[in-house]
Amino acid sequence: MSEGLAFLATCDLVALVRGRALRKDSVLVSEKTVGWVPADISLSAFGSIEEPNPFGSWGDLRLVADPSTEVSLSTIAEVGRPLSVFLANQVLPDGSPWDCDLRTHAQRSIAELNSRYGIDLVASFEHEFVLVDPFTAEGSPFGLDSFRLAEPFGSDLFESLAANGLEPENWLAEYGAGQFEITVRPAPAMVAADRAILLREIVRDVARIHGKRASFSPLPKIDGVGNGVHVHLSLYKDGEPVTYDSTQPGGISHLASTAFAGILEHAAALQAWTAPSQISSYRLKPHRWSSGGAFAAVQDREALLRICPLVKIGSGDPIQSFNVEYRAADATANPWVVISVLTRALIAGLDAGKPISKIYTLDDPATADSVPTLPNSLEEAISELLNDVTVLSWFSPDLLEAHLGIRRNEARELAELTPSEKCERYFRVY
Repeated sequence: MSEGLAFLATCDLVALVRGRALRKDSVLVSEKTVGWVPADISLSAFGSIEEPNPFGSWGDLRLVADPSTEVSLSTIAEVGRPLSVFLANQVLPDGSPWDCDLRTHAQRSIAELNSRYGIDLVASFEHEFVLVDPFTAEGSPFGLDSFRLAEPFGSDLFESLAANGLEPENWLAEYGAGQFEITVRPAPAMVAADRAILLREIVRDVARIHGKRASFSPLPKIDGVGNGVHVHLSLYKDGEPVTYDSTQPGGISHLASTAFAGILEHAAALQAWTAPSQISSYRLKPHRWSSGGAFAAVQDREALLRICPLVKIGSGDPIQSFNVEYRAADATANPWVVISVLTRALIAGLDAGKPISKIYTLDDPATADSVPTLPNSLEEAISELLNDVTVLSWFSPDLLEAHLGIRRNEARELAELTPSEKCERYFRVY
């Protein structure tokens, strides 16, 4: 008897998971692949393929499953048979890498950081989302009542993530109505990006089983609380953490400061990849606790790069968990792309060799006049991208054109809508 179905999944430029299913035993035993179409990467969030695109009707690809990424959906409160999901790389029919495969793009970036500088990147993605349910919306911010109103969804979600090896750490009611946050343990950067993709699907699946819907949209309502994806980053060499140095400003080592300076230098162009929807920039404003400018600061939740505290409570080594948080990402961005461009920016910083020029503190806080602003719209971010030759060099012409084509497509589709209506459209998709 068959073990059931296996879904070979890729995640595209609008961060939606797509793919095809096979018999699970054929995937595991015969390493069977499944066909895919290059133009699929030009699908917009709303389901249309941008025309023209770099691929048209030509070409063929294969989805090749990575067995180490397997998770099982519907493991809690069984509804039908569980579905195994494998993340896959898109390759050419001869098995060689496809230049536009986003997972390969991330793998190459991480490998380059290690080969050139001997640095391993460790990461963790924090996800916020809204649980669409009339009862959870009645709870108080961060409240025990909100936590309990979401039961048994929360406990089942935590159990499902743990059963699938995603190592959940924190589950909490957030500030907004019906808003929650789930975090997982730090992991090697590629594992962390894979987990970010799989986590969203597990959240949505457990919500569906409980008769609810979960939305990761960056701004469910124009005047409401936004959902961010905060990416925590730390650097290791030879298995040892090298992000912290108590003698340096902000506690950031000279090596780490030099690397993270690359993110600040290219922040505006990065926003076109890490916050790429028409509504993403609505959230990235001062006083929204997201990212109010392109600066680094100690424990400031409006900094693009927040230097997290050195937690000395308990018996563990606090330096192992010391990290820097990138706060200008959301769930309309593909986690493979996010980790890839952040890694490339770290490399660019190391290449430039200049540490962060100013790290703000509580005693010397950032002000609106003292820090560079972030782009006010996706169009501004794309303009910055097109003027940043360093960031442009990270992408093949076809991948860049596919990304820009999708953004043109979405801009046209939403052109006649109000900001509130745009938020509603994305809320339904994500």
